Formats: sequence, C-alpha cells, structure tokens
Amino acid sequence: MNDDGTMSRMPELTVFAQKHGLKIISVADLVRYRIEKETLVKRVVETDLPTEFGAFRAILYENEINGETHVVMSLGNVSRATDAVLVRVQTENITFAMFGSTLGEASRAMQASLKKIAEVGSGVILYLRQRENNLDLVNQLRTYALMQEKGIDFQSAKRETGYGKMHDYGIGAQILKDLGVRRIRLLSNNPPKVSAIEAFGLEIVETVSF
Repeated sequence: MNDDGTMSRMPELTVFAQKHGLKIISVADLVRYRIEKETLVKRVVETDLPTEFGAFRAILYENEINGETHVVMSLGNVSRATDAVLVRVQTENITFAMFGSTLGEASRAMQASLKKIAEVGSGVILYLRQRENNLDLVNQLRTYALMQEKGIDFQSAKRETGYGKMHDYGIGAQILKDLGVRRIRLLSNNPPKVSAIEAFGLEIVETVSF
C-alpha cells in the first residue's frame, strides 16, 4: 500500500523487494501453489446421462477457491484403467452448447470426442469454465466476429483476439486425479505444452487427433 492509499503494482513491489531483500509472489503464484499442494475441488453431484453415443456418467465438480463449477462426462471405469485414458479437455462454450453454433471448433471436437470414447468404451471429457482467463462468452463472440469480418479461420482469429491464450490446467488436473486418471491419451488437434500438464503429476503418452 502506498502513502496515498493506492495499491502498489508488481514492478514497484519487485523493486521494493529487491531493495530490502524480500521475496515476493503474485496472487497467481499463490493460487498455483495451492492447486499443486491442496485439493481444491469437490464433487457436488453425479448421475447417469444418456447420450446418442451411450450412457455416460455426469459428475459436477466445484472449485472451492472461486465457486466455479465444471462438468465431467465419463465412460467406463477409468479409475481402474491399466492403459492410458482418452481425455478431451473442452472449455465452456455457450454458443455451441446452448444454440448449436458451428463456428469455432467446439461442436466438431465434442462430437468427435464422444464418438471416439464410445468406440473405445472408456474415457473422460472435462468441460471446464475458464472465465478468469478471458475464456468467456464476450471474448468468444469477439473471436467469431473477427472470423467473419476478416474471412479468417478460428485459430487465426484466436491469435489476434487472445482468446484461449491463457489456460488454467491445475483444476482440470485435480479433477482427473480425483477420477483416478494418471496416464492420458489426449484428444486434441492443438495440444498444450506437455510440461503444462505433467507439472501436475499427469503423463500424456499420446495425442490423438479427431
């Protein structure tokens, strides 16, 4: 806190810490540490959910830090799987889920992932909210608008708007651990850096395109 009552920004705090030999961490660092060291998700409710690809188990998880809820669609007994488990991580997409929009990749990715998991007989889809990382409806629609204005594809528009640039892998990793999943066959055409996932004690053994 400054003398005038305003909060110091990180560059000012860094200079102050160096001057006085202090250690400093950001709020993001603190949250990440807690995610790595503590269990910050809890199961709220679960039920069988019939789909055109079979009967999946729907499990709702709550992030105990910010109250956001996330949905798992699980097929088969993934906690006892001897082989790596098929996993699709999907960011919340209201335009697809509520209105059936075909813009972007969510619709094709979700349908293809459900089909592949059904064919194998087991797997997990994580449907995550990431609003604190700008993965919300506002930034989603801005990306779609840019696609149409410039006649460019989804990936190109994302690079310009920054939609999806930042992800929080920690909560998803905790959910997978609670499910008993450790080794993953990741369903993705644009996989994240392996280190971003493996830092949470999970192993990606293969990336499967859809």
